[in-house]
Amino acid sequence: MRVAICVLELYIPGATSLKAKRQVTKSLIQRMRNKFNVSITEVGEQDLWQKAELGMAVVCHNGAGADSILEKIFSFVEMDNNVDIISSRVENY
Repeated sequence: MRVAICVLELYIPGATSLKAKRQVTKSLIQRMRNKFNVSITEVGEQDLWQKAELGMAVVCHNGAGADSILEKIFSFVEMDNNVDIISSRVENY
C-alpha cells in the first residue's frame, strides 16, 4: 500500500472577500472528491482572500498509481479558470 500526501498552494484572483474565496474552494474541493475519491480539506491560508492551501491524501496499491492520480488532480486544477497553482509539495509513504 502506498500513501501520497500533497499540499497545493492556490491563488484565487477573482476572490474579493473570504466569502467569495470559500465559494471557490468549497466547489473545487467537492468536485475533486467526487471525481478522484481523495481525502481533501483546506489546511492553511484561511484568513487570506486570494490564497488557499489544500491538503490531500491518496491511497493506492502502488506508488505509480498514487503519482498518476496526483498528476490527474494537478491537471484538473490547472484547467479550473478560478484558481492558479502557486506551488505543490508531495510526499510518498
